Amino acid sequence: MDHGAALRRPRRRRWWCGAAALSMLAPAVVAPPAGSVPAVMAALALVAAIAAWPTGRVSLAQAAGGTALASLAADLAYGGTPGLVLLWAPFESVALLVLLYRAIRRLPRPRAAFLVGAAAVALPLRFTLHAAQTGPKESVVMAALALFPAAGAAGTGLYLRSLDTRRAHAVALARREQRLELARDLHDFVAHEVTGIVLEAQAAKLDGGDAGGDPALLERIEQAGQRALDSMDRTVQTLRAAGDRAPLEPPPTRHHGLADLPELVARFAAMTPARVDVRIGAREETEPAGDLSREAEDTAYRVVLEALTNVRRHAPAATRVAVTAGRSPDGGLRIRVVDNAVGPHGTPAATREGGGTGLAALTERVTALGGVLEAGPVDEEEGAGPAPGPGLGLGPGLGPGPGPGWRVSCLLPPAARR
Repeated sequence: MDHGAALRRPRRRRWWCGAAALSMLAPAVVAPPAGSVPAVMAALALVAAIAAWPTGRVSLAQAAGGTALASLAADLAYGGTPGLVLLWAPFESVALLVLLYRAIRRLPRPRAAFLVGAAAVALPLRFTLHAAQTGPKESVVMAALALFPAAGAAGTGLYLRSLDTRRAHAVALARREQRLELARDLHDFVAHEVTGIVLEAQAAKLDGGDAGGDPALLERIEQAGQRALDSMDRTVQTLRAAGDRAPLEPPPTRHHGLADLPELVARFAAMTPARVDVRIGAREETEPAGDLSREAEDTAYRVVLEALTNVRRHAPAATRVAVTAGRSPDGGLRIRVVDNAVGPHGTPAATREGGGTGLAALTERVTALGGVLEAGPVDEEEGAGPAPGPGLGLGPGLGPGPGPGWRVSCLLPPAARR
């Protein structure tokens, strides 16, 4: 931004205000003192209409209210030649209409705007109340005619004010969505890695606290911490750069896809004692009806990430976890993460304590793509079920078998159907 140009703009505006005021006041030098009032009022209204407010301690409301009161007082107390009013009234009328538009559009309270509107409507009375050939009838007619341009200026100000309000509301919603997106990224990626670090540290304590005797454990903790730091660094960089971009520009997001799922599940399997079965691939007997968008693949990755994070946090006693991902008959993507953890006394847990914000945010994300996300206990008859199609990942693709447990399932439609 050119700060020199920003400083020059108010100076230029003040110069134009001074030139306009002088042009109004110069002919008043040759007029009688009483006859110079219309020129002074026209100059005052013109400066108030085009000047940049606030100026010092004078706000737009004070300038508009003061100008309107001065104009109304001049209408009642004018004692000069009525013909001079007709010379300056058009300039003052236009200035008052501009001031009315600015006051309605910019001021939070309409009191000053009401005064300016009254001054604009009452301006013809400065002539009709003091001319010998006019009376009350002419005053009413002239004031009624002046009401139309005042209503036009007020309507224009109200319309543009509504547009400004809607624009500000849209910007506020966009900024809120950006903050929620950053919060989702922190929750999805940082929470997953930090939860793994905590579990590894707890495992080391159960082994007697001799973490130095297990280099593989230290390496996994180091890698998980590094990934968490990378996610936080990306978020911080986005926050720092947000002030230099337009408010409606979405923040840059690192996207993941189905190709990243085997690595994600492998990292999870290395940090849990449970048996992890995974089957990722497309059904051979089904021809896909449409490709998945990058947003859909990223959402699928986040569903698996959140489900595995919840297994770490809420189901540490699980002995088997099954992850399946494959094409649905209509060409969409079906994802399923099932564990066999049980609640107290070996009964299925109706809910899992803590958390909940991750799945709620994912439900909104999946719904926006036209999909469905469900999470809940596994039915006794349901079990985990076989994985669809040939595996492209790890393990034989078997579920944890029938019995109590927890299931997170997601169905994303193909891009052609959204």
